[in-house]
Parts: sequence; structure tokens; C-alpha cells
Amino acid sequence: MTPTATLTRLDLNLASRAVRRDLADRIQLHKTLMRLAPETSSRHPRRDAGLLFRLETDRDEPSLLIQTTQPPRLDGLPASYGTAQTSALTPLLGALKPGMPVRYRITAAPVRNLPGPCYGQRPDGTLLRRRGTPTALHGPDASLWWQRRAAAAGLVVDDATLTPRPFERSPRSAYPRGLHHHLVQIDGHARVTDARLLAEAVCRGIGRAQSYGAGLLSLAPA
Repeated sequence: MTPTATLTRLDLNLASRAVRRDLADRIQLHKTLMRLAPETSSRHPRRDAGLLFRLETDRDEPSLLIQTTQPPRLDGLPASYGTAQTSALTPLLGALKPGMPVRYRITAAPVRNLPGPCYGQRPDGTLLRRRGTPTALHGPDASLWWQRRAAAAGLVVDDATLTPRPFERSPRSAYPRGLHHHLVQIDGHARVTDARLLAEAVCRGIGRAQSYGAGLLSLAPA
């Protein structure tokens, strides 16, 4: 069975104090959008709800694309936060076929773990290293990162345009100091190689920083 999800476009009301606060702080925006998810005692509520989002700034007014595995609890948002339109992704995901050309967009956090210090050696001579520090990738390195992640998700990339996106963070936030992600929006054309893998990747999200506006892969027939 093809996995599926619900996609909501939320046109934001910039007159709302809550909206202006959230646009200035990705961590607070995450907290607000988690109110769309069902109440749960799970240790991983965002992952269990399949909550992914992306801030869209192509139009005159910013909007949010929000993806969930179940219809979102829109009444959980602050009053006058925005106007929502919700639709199922089932038709799109069910129509994916190998060889199908698509347009795509994703905001991602391309990173690579640099090798950590050596702390030992296996009997075969392989060095044992501590886990390295995640390091943000830029330019061609970020493009190669995306090509590899796309291939693992059932897509072969034909072209990609990378646009840096800010990671807004309020200095007054009570959340972990120093938390920051390098975000980049990637747009382009690709071809489907594995429809099942691709549908799963769309519903699961790709890469890091999914709590903060990365990982949501949007597709449309080319």
C-alpha cells in the first residue's frame, strides 16, 4: 500500500502577533505547529505525527506548507493565525511511476560528519574513531549531498538550483543556546526511479532539521 499524508497550505496573517513572533524564531514556530498534532505521550510526537513544514516566500505574503500523516488539528493554532487549505497527497503519490519526470522543491540542511579522533583499532587494522561533528555543506558539496539523498529516495536529479534560506532564531528563546541549522532551498527537475521509495521519502521527510522547516519534499508532474 502506498503511504500517504495530508498537505495544508497556511496563508499567514501578518497582522497576528503570534505569526510575527514565529517568523522571527524557528524554534517557536515549531512549538506552534506541534499544536496541529494529536495529543500523545510519545517521546517522538513530531515524527509520529509525520509533521513537516516549509516556509514559502515566493508570493507577496509568506505562507507555510505543512504535511502531516493525519488531518491537522487546525483549531489548535492561535486565533487569526492564517487561512488554511488542506488536501490529501494520495492522488499524487499513487500516480508516481518509474521514469516519470517531476518538478521538485525541498528546503534541506545538507551536512557531513567530519571524522572524529581515533580512539583504537580493530583486529583487522581499521581505525576506530569517535563520532565527528556535523558540518554544513555549501555550493557543489551541498548539490552532491542532494543528488545522493535523492537517489536513495527514488529520484535521479536532472538539475538543481540552490538558494540559501535563513534560520531565524530569537536571542530571547529559552531553547538550547547555539542551536542553528544551515538551510538551503533546492528546486529543479528529476525523474522517478522507484515510486515506492519516493512515496515513503515524501511522507517521512529527508535529512536533518525536520523540526525546524527542513525535509519536506514537494513534487509535481513536469
